[in-house]
Amino acid sequence: MSGRAGAAVGVFDSGIGGLTVVRELIKVLPEEPIVYLGDTARVPYGNKSRETVVKFSTENVLFLLQHDVKLVIVACHTASSFALPFLERHFKHPILGVIEPGVEMALEVTRSGRIGVIGTQATVGSGAYPHSFAHRNRSVRLTQAACPLFVPLVEEGLPNDPVAREMARRYLRPFTAARVDTLILGCTHYPLLKRTISEVMGPKVRLIDSARQVALKAKVILGEMDLAAGRGRGRGGGNGSSAPRRFYVTDEPRHFEALSVRFLGRRLGDVSRVDVAKV
Repeated sequence: MSGRAGAAVGVFDSGIGGLTVVRELIKVLPEEPIVYLGDTARVPYGNKSRETVVKFSTENVLFLLQHDVKLVIVACHTASSFALPFLERHFKHPILGVIEPGVEMALEVTRSGRIGVIGTQATVGSGAYPHSFAHRNRSVRLTQAACPLFVPLVEEGLPNDPVAREMARRYLRPFTAARVDTLILGCTHYPLLKRTISEVMGPKVRLIDSARQVALKAKVILGEMDLAAGRGRGRGGGNGSSAPRRFYVTDEPRHFEALSVRFLGRRLGDVSRVDVAKV
């Protein structure tokens, strides 16, 4: 395990959605170097078996470890649901998934104990969220639903389109019926749909952005380990604008680069193609 504060934070996802986590990391930890891997050759993970997702996730972690990372973030809800326990057992590095931080925040802010989770079919079907809530608070009344068309709507650049609003109204009916006061956005694509989802759910429902919560949790972990970049430079450090950020994909980079502006809010530099199966 890298013990250097100057080492990078490693992030992997099955594709491009994890860039919303990178965007929040840049806001919360602007001085941190970042290495991002998008497994675009094997996306989506949601239609793969648990064993296959564990295999792919292990290969992704091994790739990131070759880049001297001090923390690995699993920025994929399917991989967090299926592979995180295995990864935590088999690697000494700290590994952070996207489910637990959102659960912790939802429990902190709910007033009624009625909490909703939206995600992909794989995430909802995995039982990861009910298990996490039951481990912490058995009195929570949890409502879950898959929203399969949200991902393509985001990737087509239509998060605020009338079609997206209509699908949101259909998908979110169970949550308004259940009178949830807190809704977890259980997919890294969904932060781009915040405005549409908020319009449907209304101002009294708190939306939990898993990407944001992961970035805040990463800050806590690095602080506890005394591995935050810029430590010892005094309060605030620099502005982080020169922190190196490297991006890798397992398939043709051009599509990834074209979509990255929607997810990251800025254009990427060079994106390199790699074969993680050969690590």
